[in-house]
Amino acid sequence: MVLVGFASVLMLTVIAGLIRVERGPNPADRMLAAQLFGTTGVAILLLLADAMEIPALRDVALVFALLAAMAAVAFVKRAWHPGPHEKGEQP
Repeated sequence: MVLVGFASVLMLTVIAGLIRVERGPNPADRMLAAQLFGTTGVAILLLLADAMEIPALRDVALVFALLAAMAAVAFVKRAWHPGPHEKGEQP
């Protein structure tokens, strides 16, 4: 029962993340909120796997972790615009 309570608290952080996604001032903030969904989703699934004794939820959590990592890499590849210091130019 305690694990389900922890999972409920983690769901509140997902709701807070939804607010950040809507109000995010820039795409990087929105991507960080999406990463929050991935890591929190993994944590929730792992808690529920132990609480409900469903080992398949651990496999789903692993898939979510891999998808969250791939989403971060895809964001950096497509949306990152290096500044002048990162390009090797002098200011």
